Amino acid sequence: MDLKLTDQHFLVCGASSGFGNAIARQLLDEGAYCTLVARRGDLLEDIFEEKYPNRVTTLEADLTQSESIDKIVSLFKGKKIHGIVLNAGGPPTGTPLDTTMDQWDDAYQLVMRWKIDLTLRLAPLFVKQKYGRILYIESKTIKQPLPSLVLSNAFRAGIAGFAKSLSAELASKGVTVNIIAPGSHNTPAIERVIKKRSETQGISVTDARKEMEKTVPVGRFGEAEELASLAAWMLSKNAGYITGQTISHDGGSISGLFG
Repeated sequence: MDLKLTDQHFLVCGASSGFGNAIARQLLDEGAYCTLVARRGDLLEDIFEEKYPNRVTTLEADLTQSESIDKIVSLFKGKKIHGIVLNAGGPPTGTPLDTTMDQWDDAYQLVMRWKIDLTLRLAPLFVKQKYGRILYIESKTIKQPLPSLVLSNAFRAGIAGFAKSLSAELASKGVTVNIIAPGSHNTPAIERVIKKRSETQGISVTDARKEMEKTVPVGRFGEAEELASLAAWMLSKNAGYITGQTISHDGGSISGLFG
């Protein structure tokens, strides 16, 4: 399928590893231009600039800082942008009684605040050009909270509420707003969860991984490249009739009817 992404321009946050990295590579392979943001700008240059010359702009930035949002927004003044991928690492593992208020404050900044700030500042560009794709990469905890991930449970649900509300406001303006909710994938982020399970249950990291894989109906963790294929389609013109949705990518692990 031709996604018709050639020469379109996308902003991908958290592009140095994991889902952001895979999505950026998928978009570039489809012929798009990408502005890539990550805390490790050197990694972005090493990964992307040699393979995709003249189609990549990199920005080293901490997305939780307001000045970083300012820099990103300034890059797109007077330019057309077709879509944004709002993606970053998750908060620490922990149950409600394990957490401190400092952790709640940090998790709000990491998971929620910067995404809303950046969305609100770039949304007028989409409205002006009467086209845009806004895509959040969150977690299956939006649909099925996990006991050891209370910070993710809380703030990712907040993003879902914001995205749903925004989608209704922008739907008639040619702008879609959606979420992908990943389950367990072979990315750096899953290692924190595996380690926590290992410590809690007093088993090896290897055994903890095997136990987690057994809970996934397809019998394995997902690959970032699989999710990236879905993301690229959702960022294309082909997905213009899908908005306000949280779409799971979880190997069937969510047990609810609307997983």
